[in-house]
Amino acid sequence: MGWHKPDNVAGSSAPAIMVGLFVATGGLLFGYDTGAINGILAMEPFKEDFSTGFKDDYGRPAMSPSQVSLIVAMLSAGTAVGALCSAPIGDRWGRRLSLIFAIGVFCIGGIFQVCATNVALLVVGRTVAGIGVGIVSVLVPLYQSEMAPKWIRGTLVCAYQLSITAGLLAASVVNILTYRLPSAAAYRIPIGLQLTWAVVLALGLLILPETPRYLVKRGLKDAAGLSLSRLRRLDITHPALIEELAEIQANHEYEMALGPDTYKDIIFGEPHLGRRTLTGCGLQMLQQLTGVNFIMYYGTTFFNGAGVEDPFTISLIIQVINMVSTIPGLFVVESWGRRRLLIVGAVGMAICQLLIAAFATASGNNNQWTQNIILIIFVAVYIFFFAASWGPVVWVVTSEIYPLKVRAKSMSVSTASNWILNFGIAYGSPYLVDTSNTAAGSVDLGSRVFFLWGAFCILSIAFVWYMVYETSKISLEQIDEMYERVDRAWNSRGFEPSWSFQQMRDFGFSDSGIPPVEPQLELQSSHTSTSHSDTAGSSTTNTTSTNSQDAKMLSQLGHVDLSY
Repeated sequence: MGWHKPDNVAGSSAPAIMVGLFVATGGLLFGYDTGAINGILAMEPFKEDFSTGFKDDYGRPAMSPSQVSLIVAMLSAGTAVGALCSAPIGDRWGRRLSLIFAIGVFCIGGIFQVCATNVALLVVGRTVAGIGVGIVSVLVPLYQSEMAPKWIRGTLVCAYQLSITAGLLAASVVNILTYRLPSAAAYRIPIGLQLTWAVVLALGLLILPETPRYLVKRGLKDAAGLSLSRLRRLDITHPALIEELAEIQANHEYEMALGPDTYKDIIFGEPHLGRRTLTGCGLQMLQQLTGVNFIMYYGTTFFNGAGVEDPFTISLIIQVINMVSTIPGLFVVESWGRRRLLIVGAVGMAICQLLIAAFATASGNNNQWTQNIILIIFVAVYIFFFAASWGPVVWVVTSEIYPLKVRAKSMSVSTASNWILNFGIAYGSPYLVDTSNTAAGSVDLGSRVFFLWGAFCILSIAFVWYMVYETSKISLEQIDEMYERVDRAWNSRGFEPSWSFQQMRDFGFSDSGIPPVEPQLELQSSHTSTSHSDTAGSSTTNTTSTNSQDAKMLSQLGHVDLSY
């Protein structure tokens, strides 16, 4: 499972875990907003208040397909803008203050939605709220990865996706409780409730520490030490804390020596920043192209064909499966690793979707009842595979693979690619499957649309095999070394760190990261140093330390792991 703190890790991980789990609840904002609007669009009071003259087949007030697409998709358009804005904001104000600002923006958008009496103001509110969500979607995984111990870093970042699913489920429950109300309260209550947790989260962030890696990036070493002391529950003079802080600082100095931290460098910088940026963007886009938001936004249309008439019950069932299925991913993300979990998830999703599409194509208009049963079963299984793998693990990988100097910029670009695809799928999906809108350009794919999503799942398998490096069980700084030394992603599972950035700084290793072969610089590998003892530990520490007092303290640690 990987949830047990290794015996040789100094200090306590409890503060970092609690902070990481609390910050992860930022995902509730996006999940709840998405789930709420999905149900609100089906409420009769909402249709009566916001209809501009469009009628459904029974002559009742309704929303036109173009209005529905616009209302649903504009949140994603706003999140793309927010994701791109998150890097300059996060680098200038810090991760914590920027999160508070983002929540404030989200609250403004929520207030616009509560007060809206027409489609235009509702769309504006969702766009503004989306900007806040976009900033949160970058900075929450960034904050978590920069403060978490390496042994549980992946699980904490997965908790962000779990909170998104919890938000979706909460919205479905609230919609069920309010949709029968005869007045505007039916939809204003669900919209307004999303502001409550936003306020709680903002107040909690006021007392949380800034990430030590951001403070090192800004040159505030003393503040970084205090932050690390709070997160590790160690005295600021403890040798393990001094060692971890020194490694973070040395790593950042090495990164800056390879080039500046500009947007150009996320493509052309070293070590292999272009490959890393492509990996992050590819993962985020493929997460959307697996078709999950097609099911979340428009899956009710398919389920109605199975004879289930209550769309709110359908939505609730989907969200329960989505949330519960996220939990297995938290259990195995560290023990299985990122690559294996992503590949297994993509294989499972591809099989489910291709079976749905193949059976529907082979049956034609016959056996409609059987088609719908197969649809319901395999969509549920698909949601399980997605929620346990691609849902959370994509956020984990994109929060880990970038170096400190460009981490915010690279994450903002990769996350923006997710939201751009999200917008395209949310806006265009009705035209892919809507049989009643052929004159307006619908291609009327019906269940055959799952061929499209299944093909992208197959592409995802190849992408992970060739592009995604295994980042579990090593520190963020050691990931830089892995990209220096490992040329092929499929060889990354066998990577063992062999040097530290302190050693590179002190002894001036080459840009390739390969230590010079000199007897006087015979270095203990960082992997071995995490479990060394007695004389070997003392000699290694004394060789690499620049301060005799620190060296004496470090030599007494024996088997204590000094890297997080």
